[in-house]
Amino acid sequence: MQPESSNIPAAIAELQAAPPAPEPAPAPAKLVEVSSLTLEGLTRFFTEQLGERSFRASQLYRWLHQRGATSFDEMTDLSKALREKLKQRAEIVPLVKDAEQRSVDGTIKYRWKTRDGRYIESVYMPSEDRKTLCVSTQVGCAMACSFCMTGTLGLKRNLTPGEIVAQVHAVNREVRKNEHLETLRPLSNLVFMGMGEPLHNFENLKTALSILQSEDGPNFSHRHITVSTVGLVPMIERFGQETDVKLAISLNASTDEQRSKTMPVNRKWNIAALLDACRKFPLRQGRRITFEYVLLRDFNDSDEDAWRLIELLKDIPAKVNLIPYNENPGLGFKTTMDERAERFRELLCEGHVAAFIRQNRGRDIAGACGQLANRGGENASESPQSPELP
Repeated sequence: MQPESSNIPAAIAELQAAPPAPEPAPAPAKLVEVSSLTLEGLTRFFTEQLGERSFRASQLYRWLHQRGATSFDEMTDLSKALREKLKQRAEIVPLVKDAEQRSVDGTIKYRWKTRDGRYIESVYMPSEDRKTLCVSTQVGCAMACSFCMTGTLGLKRNLTPGEIVAQVHAVNREVRKNEHLETLRPLSNLVFMGMGEPLHNFENLKTALSILQSEDGPNFSHRHITVSTVGLVPMIERFGQETDVKLAISLNASTDEQRSKTMPVNRKWNIAALLDACRKFPLRQGRRITFEYVLLRDFNDSDEDAWRLIELLKDIPAKVNLIPYNENPGLGFKTTMDERAERFRELLCEGHVAAFIRQNRGRDIAGACGQLANRGGENASESPQSPELP
């Protein structure tokens, strides 16, 4: 019997004769989301990665952000070869209309499905002198304000710049079709007051604003864009330094005790810290900060609340939008009666604070302030992300 070691040379020879194992296939290259790029970023992509001339980037950008194109095949002034190259290297992130609800007051709420199966909502509010869209910036929200239905979802993820901008393009298409309009951009005003806390997704918000304000894009004026925040104090300063649109603060209380009960963010940055950031906010000449104040019956709507609010805002260029609460099932708050809301407004005006009672739009379709919650859409059982505040 031969020793076992005598079989080793034969085994080596067998291995040497065997064909080499195939190398693993390289992972497919990640497609560039061109709908999320500014014109500067898109130009770099065309010149540095595609080897194309810069004017081609401008052509694509106008197709995306003036005409609202959703596919490369629509871009008929680009060569077929370039369109095929773009399909291999780039993508336009889609939003698919999943549901539409129409209010008796003309408001339309749209629910969009994202590529990864999430749901977001946008609300179109037409009036005689303007066509306004309420835009979402996140899927869900991490702020957990106790009177807001969106806060019950928790934060699922941030929207990309392309997904933020896509809401505007999609509703422009809808309005053109529904109202038989020729203009490419029927929307006149944008308010970032939909799902999510805009300053919690600041970088993507800033990029989206740059696209929306660009001359080669939708070309919205800074005067016609308002961004609302619950009060992320460190981001308010950056927002003032790095953008030029209007600021709205969701205040909703006249004392820290009240605000901390309903808005957990107040436990980190109280009213004094928030208003100090507002005093330092760089305002264009003639501009004021809007303070949103949701009136909750027997909670924050007393005469004493009005007097305290006057004192809080006395040295800030401010106007106050009083918002009658839109009652949500299970949240435990009631809306202030009309007479009490008017009394509150009158007291503020007597104290030299400009105050207005905001008309609620879309209440019958759960499209009003604090009501966006993807009813029938989002998977409520999914664990939300933990918030990472600045």
